[in-house]
Amino acid sequence: MQYEGTLYRPPSEAYSLIIQVTIGCAHNRCTFCNMYREKKFRVRTREEIMGDLDECRDYYGDRVRRVFFADGDALVVKTEMLLELLDYVHKNFPHVERISSYGTAKDVLKKSEEDLKALAAAGLELIYIGAESGDDRVLEHIKKDVTAADIIAAGQKLKRCGLKTSVTLISGLGGRRGIRDHAIKSARLITGMNPEYASFLTLRLYEGTQMNEEVKRGEMELITPDEIVEEMELFLSHVDSPGTVFRTNHASNYVVLAGTLNEDTPRMLTELELVKEKQRYRLEEWRRHI
Repeated sequence: MQYEGTLYRPPSEAYSLIIQVTIGCAHNRCTFCNMYREKKFRVRTREEIMGDLDECRDYYGDRVRRVFFADGDALVVKTEMLLELLDYVHKNFPHVERISSYGTAKDVLKKSEEDLKALAAAGLELIYIGAESGDDRVLEHIKKDVTAADIIAAGQKLKRCGLKTSVTLISGLGGRRGIRDHAIKSARLITGMNPEYASFLTLRLYEGTQMNEEVKRGEMELITPDEIVEEMELFLSHVDSPGTVFRTNHASNYVVLAGTLNEDTPRMLTELELVKEKQRYRLEEWRRHI
């Protein structure tokens, strides 16, 4: 099996069997992101995907516990094909415990509730949604092509249909001028979705992205580690999402937090104050893109 281009996956899928169902990202226009710039989006053929699954079955069959459908938004694939893939995974990997996928809010909203319930019944358990922000101004600026209301509606739809959701937000995405709105409106987004999982990574910029050029021209100011902590404090002080497992464990983060909203929120706020007081931030050279 050969992967096409650079492969990306959530931190929690580190030990999963990763199968490219699509190549690249159907949207691929976010101004901060360079992950799939070199790829032309396409849905792989049934024969390609099944061939990869057959090869992995022969090598790893009984050892596979988790399967992740890549690339950027495998949920865009037609439901009939996804159902066939899910059935094939369960038949060929007898000990699989979880199957998950990236998906966009648009992908979720385009599928009927009947389709999503069928996918859940067939064994698709978890959808990762890159929400990035709950601030519509930020979402428009990064060309996400959805509103916060769309993202909340997608999360609520997944919950109704029996699918778990993991939502990713990005610290610093609103720049220095948008710290408060980005934090508080992102808290409202998570409150409205009440996902099973929520996490933050921290903005890093790369050559060739539109946002990187904006920063170079002085049109946007990146925020400091202290300001990232202040932004996170605002988020945690305003979010109300009981039971959501919360993490900031991505390699890009300056500060690692782990807890469950709302019961661990006071402890995480205390940890942030201590980090800021002691200046215990992850070294810049340790922050990397995965």
